[in-house]
Amino acid sequence: MKKREPLIGKDGEVRELDDAFFATAKRGRPAMPAAERKVRMNLMIEPEIASQLDKLDNKSAFVNEVLRKALG
Repeated sequence: MKKREPLIGKDGEVRELDDAFFATAKRGRPAMPAAERKVRMNLMIEPEIASQLDKLDNKSAFVNEVLRKALG
């Protein structure tokens, strides 16, 4: 089997994509390994807390950090 040419060259540029690439290409991002996926949870929180969380750029990261600290 012929070894594939890397998609990114030594100069950091993406090479021209040929028919062989598109013949096996799949749409979208590869799935994350199960161990790295996050779990969706529904929680009931007080309205005041929800309004404060809405002001944050990344609620999930904030909640994860706070819970990780609180739970040890």
